[in-house]
Amino acid sequence: MATNRLTAESRDQALAALEASTTPSDELDVLVVGGGVTGAGIALDAVTRGLSTAIVEAQDWASGTSSRSSKLVHGGLRYLQMLDFHLVHEALTERDLLLRDLAPHLVRPVPFLYPLEHRIWERAYVGTGIALYDTLAGIAPGKRAMPIHRHLTRGQMARKFPDLAHDAAIGAVQYWDASVDDARLVTTIIRTAAGYGAHAASRTQVVELTQSATGAVNGAVVVDLETGKRITVRARQVINATGVWTEDTESLAGSEGGLRVLASKGIHVVVPRERIRGNVGLILQTEKSVLFIIPWSRYWIIGTTDTPWHEDLRDPVASSRDIDYVLEHANAVLAHPLTRGDVIGTFAGLRPLLQPGTKEGTSSAKVSREHTVASPTPGLSVIAGGKLTTYRIMAKDAVDHAIGQRAAALPSITHKIPLVGAVGLQAVQRQARTWAKRYRWTPPMVDHLLHRYGSDVAELVELCEADPSLATPLEHAPAYLRAEVHYGVTHEGALHLEDVLLHRTRLVYEVPDAGLAALPEIADVVAPLLGWDDSTKEAETAAYRERVKAYDAAASETDDASAQAARLRAPDVAEMVPLEG
Repeated sequence: MATNRLTAESRDQALAALEASTTPSDELDVLVVGGGVTGAGIALDAVTRGLSTAIVEAQDWASGTSSRSSKLVHGGLRYLQMLDFHLVHEALTERDLLLRDLAPHLVRPVPFLYPLEHRIWERAYVGTGIALYDTLAGIAPGKRAMPIHRHLTRGQMARKFPDLAHDAAIGAVQYWDASVDDARLVTTIIRTAAGYGAHAASRTQVVELTQSATGAVNGAVVVDLETGKRITVRARQVINATGVWTEDTESLAGSEGGLRVLASKGIHVVVPRERIRGNVGLILQTEKSVLFIIPWSRYWIIGTTDTPWHEDLRDPVASSRDIDYVLEHANAVLAHPLTRGDVIGTFAGLRPLLQPGTKEGTSSAKVSREHTVASPTPGLSVIAGGKLTTYRIMAKDAVDHAIGQRAAALPSITHKIPLVGAVGLQAVQRQARTWAKRYRWTPPMVDHLLHRYGSDVAELVELCEADPSLATPLEHAPAYLRAEVHYGVTHEGALHLEDVLLHRTRLVYEVPDAGLAALPEIADVVAPLLGWDDSTKEAETAAYRERVKAYDAAASETDDASAQAARLRAPDVAEMVPLEG
């Protein structure tokens, strides 16, 4: 019986299914390589078409680009400037589908101000563009999910964002988009896919794409990075959804074809919510890109940059120059400038920028401005480009391409598949009042839990009923319950302490010490669940401390090469924690 719980045991079962796939009767229909939002969406799309499906990820789920975005689910105002109305409409349709039906607990509306510097022509120009944005959203199927835009005077703008400098704008246009915890979205999609029968194995790296006598890709060799075991997998179709690692994965097939992808770095800084007085977000044009000042949970997220990246693709970091750039542009419109001392965390991600055309010998079936699906060799499909908001469309295109003519008989149905936590949300929202009284949870804590877990808050309550100590907040990170750490291991597939601090919570950049003060208590919760002895717990704790130390060192370096060298001086968790087996 399939379960949506991701655990160490469910991972072992997934690896067993991969190993069994060499038996013809157990061969997989689809093997998805890459556990970011695109790969997760592909796994859900494939398994809900009735295809036997597995997904593998070399690191933790969402550990690459998909945990390092601006946290926005949006249509993309900048595409209107390119007159790409179809792309904007498509993204707005997906935004509203997530808000209304698929993940109303995870995705929430956020109002933004577009400040205006000129009284007449700019208000007319920007207002017309945002009105078109609303119109494109309004023609999406279903009930309108967002309020329409409105024009604000300087006084109205000041009331909504008191810390906007008086001379920064003469007024603004307010419009609406949405935000999401990107890593939670990915984990939730993976869990939903697992609930329909997909086999999901994190920390499992593809090291070879196998081929038949005719040269068609027919599976892969993977390595369980927790034990070092090599497993041969057979699959009728392999789909490469590895983002900035696209070309590396393509090369495992020995083919010269495929897609070309360049990495571009974007960084964000995190500052406490009380540091900036404002009730809405801001969008600002810069000479290189756009800058968002985004209200997110108890913080502001400010970014992003857009610079070429030529260093190691693993775990990019923000340099001192990056941080200063973001602060400088934010301070240009803030009444009370931010300093480096206000920054409590940073994160950096790599955008996989799809380059025009494909490599020689590539069959390309689906091309948009944002993403392309191609086949460098039979049996292997590759998808690259795109953005978080349109992950479901990308997944549909990838599976359609992979299964070819069978797609007509097995169309995608993910537009009708709510994600884990969405079903029964309204009932749990009402029940939450009783639980809050029982465990003395504050209204902000209840909102936090409903936003992160939706109707699955009921599962956290079950944990608290079995062990009341789990209902209490972490002593040094009181925004999170001890139960959330427990749940991250027993339901969301965390295998290491860094998985909990980076992706199940976001303590790595939500508190000034990156969660170090809370680390012992978190380790005490996690250790018995994963069967760690004292030496393993100490190694896990040391590995995370070294990671934080390396992040701090990187933030003091002025250039990418020096910053990344500082980050990579910290050993990977796999190097510090003994292999199982």
